[in-house]
Amino acid sequence: MICKGDMAMKITDIKIRKVFDDEGPMKAVVSVTLDDQLALHDIKVIYAKEKYFIVMPSKKNPDGTYRDVAHPINSEFREVLNDAVLGAYFEEIKNPTAPAEV
Repeated sequence: MICKGDMAMKITDIKIRKVFDDEGPMKAVVSVTLDDQLALHDIKVIYAKEKYFIVMPSKKNPDGTYRDVAHPINSEFREVLNDAVLGAYFEEIKNPTAPAEV
């Protein structure tokens, strides 16, 4: 069944899979669950140009460029997802739990 209309997706879980402590731009790898129905893996937390942001999972094209495998369709949900993932990341580095596996 496909539903359309006013149905809004909800972020129901965020798991910080791995945190990187080195000096590189990649700071974490994250998985997000939407509506307890769909999991997105390999979302990356990046720190570059003096700001944090997320990068969606991607694959490398034959010409060496990258293309997102999954991504938000509109800027509103992109902002919601970005803020939720970064919030979970900052909470994790403030209060680390057991080491996570990718």
